[in-house]
Amino acid sequence: MAKRKKKTTGSVEDQLRAIHQLQIIDSSIDKIRIVRGELPLEIEDLEDVIAGLQTRLEKFESELEEINENIFAAKNTIALSSEAIEKYEGQLKNIKNNREYTSLTKEVEYQSLEIQLAEKKIKQNEANILHKTEIMNACKEQIDERKDELKLKSDELDEIVAETEKEEKLLISDSEKAEKVIP
Repeated sequence: MAKRKKKTTGSVEDQLRAIHQLQIIDSSIDKIRIVRGELPLEIEDLEDVIAGLQTRLEKFESELEEINENIFAAKNTIALSSEAIEKYEGQLKNIKNNREYTSLTKEVEYQSLEIQLAEKKIKQNEANILHKTEIMNACKEQIDERKDELKLKSDELDEIVAETEKEEKLLISDSEKAEKVIP
């Protein structure tokens, strides 16, 4: 019976030593991971910022396409209105009464207003293009800056991981061994 008790005590003693060893190993692993600091979180944040900027850039590109389509439509309106004016002016030469004259002059005036409106829209859309292009260029610069920053931080993290990887694997292996002794 005395042997059994001694065996149990030895087992408890081994377990306590294993727990103590496990604490030391885990503390060492934590110290290694502390060296990495906030780099993994900063890298993740930078990746999110880059993704957001790229989404914004894509949105501006689609808006530019829409603006270009509007400019094309306004130019078509100008062409159609110009053709209509020529047609109505040709008809003005063959007028038979005042009502016909009034109707044709009003139609010419309306088409002239349509041309002016389309030209105004074109100018506004061209100003929008300039504005959006400036914003897109700034966005591209921010993306490039963030990518450079991300590359630096990733390289720094890779360097730290490379330096501590072997030691960390060894400590994790020792930690697993110590855990096996603990029931």
